[in-house]
Amino acid sequence: MESLDRLFGLATKVLALISLTCVALGRIYFSSIRKRKCPGKSDIVIGFFHPHCFGGGGGERVLWKAVQALGDLRDEGIKIKIVIYTIDRDRDSYEKDIFDHVKERFSTEFSQSLSIRFVHIGNGPKEPKNISLIAQSIETIKLAWDALRQFTPHIYIDTTGCAFTFLVAKLAGCKIFCYVHYPTISTDMLQLVWERRPSYNNSSNISKNPFTSYLKLVYYLVFAILYGIVGSLSNLVMVNSSWTYDHIHFLWRFARQRTHIIFPPCDTKSLQSLSLMDRDHKILSIGQFRPEKNHALQVKAFAKMMADHPELSKEDNVELILVGGCRDVEDEARVNELKELASSLGVSKSISFVINQPYPVLKQLFGQASVGIHTMWNEHFGIGVVEMMAAGLITIAHNSGGPKSDIVRPKTGYLACSEEEYAETMYSVLRNGPNCKKNIEIRERARESAQRFSDDKFNQSFKELIVKNI
Repeated sequence: MESLDRLFGLATKVLALISLTCVALGRIYFSSIRKRKCPGKSDIVIGFFHPHCFGGGGGERVLWKAVQALGDLRDEGIKIKIVIYTIDRDRDSYEKDIFDHVKERFSTEFSQSLSIRFVHIGNGPKEPKNISLIAQSIETIKLAWDALRQFTPHIYIDTTGCAFTFLVAKLAGCKIFCYVHYPTISTDMLQLVWERRPSYNNSSNISKNPFTSYLKLVYYLVFAILYGIVGSLSNLVMVNSSWTYDHIHFLWRFARQRTHIIFPPCDTKSLQSLSLMDRDHKILSIGQFRPEKNHALQVKAFAKMMADHPELSKEDNVELILVGGCRDVEDEARVNELKELASSLGVSKSISFVINQPYPVLKQLFGQASVGIHTMWNEHFGIGVVEMMAAGLITIAHNSGGPKSDIVRPKTGYLACSEEEYAETMYSVLRNGPNCKKNIEIRERARESAQRFSDDKFNQSFKELIVKNI
């Protein structure tokens, strides 16, 4: 690790000098565009780069809660206007549609005094598939170029993890703020390739071959150095967890003093109304059906628990419920594979799938289930884990990433890694009944602990940092 640190340090300094020279030359070109496109100075115009702002995930929740917080600052006398760059196609009802969506999905409305403008970029929605990290980064640079040529704000905020867009924002003379949900590349990814361990982002075809593993390691190292340089262009860096902070602190070497942890806003308030009593023998999983979520581990652990403790199936209606969204046919195929896995393990009758359902359906399940399960390795934060704890579920999360570093404190839930650990922990919660005194005490502590990640906490922390840096 020390040699890797020295390599990063030397290469980063050399490439940083080259980058600064390019920025200086590019600024000359972009200055004429800025004179024509930059808004007036009566208000501070803040532009959010969030191409898929119509989405319904945690990233979009952060975006809209940040916009809401800036509306509060507007009401407090700070003159702010908002621009949001989106690849969604323009249409007559776009603004009404998106504000209705935000109100329904995130229970979020905005100050009437806040001006919000949408700038449509690119050629409409795209979902790039199977392209490299560098190719993805180049695409985001193109989008940022289109965005800032159309309209140049005073402050540019990236809320999607597209650090290479900072190059364009720097050329345009913007202050650069960002909220990082997870690093595009991390030392964990480098370690996987170095140790030739297969995973969802390091296929066995590569990991088994020393030559291809070496080439991929070199590629990752070069990309990581470039990523560290562009990330260091930020004037303010906000990260969502201690785990993300550690990686960004290592990679974005010239922005270390400007990096702060701001936990993402979680819907803890509305979930407090759910009773902590009278829970069923239901185990709830929430998360999109993506490979990194590792739903297969949940199915295998559940099957092992049922096989090791057959009395559960005889005496109680124990059920595993997997709730999540399917984005495309690949996700749908993944769900079918999970169903086949459950059938082969003999637990298909005890596992159900709830796909692409509205939030009220999830909230109802939150109030019924007694156990929550989360199996993603190195989850950058874990909004779903927080929501399960706030809803009163006894949560079993992966012993890594944000759940380990920030969320699951002693006596508020459990951490596990292997199929055996998950199976035994689930059984330990269910064996004395979901509503025994010990379980209710854990639920109470978990709900109280989850309040650290409330919308109000995010709102206050975000506003304080913005005011200090505008």
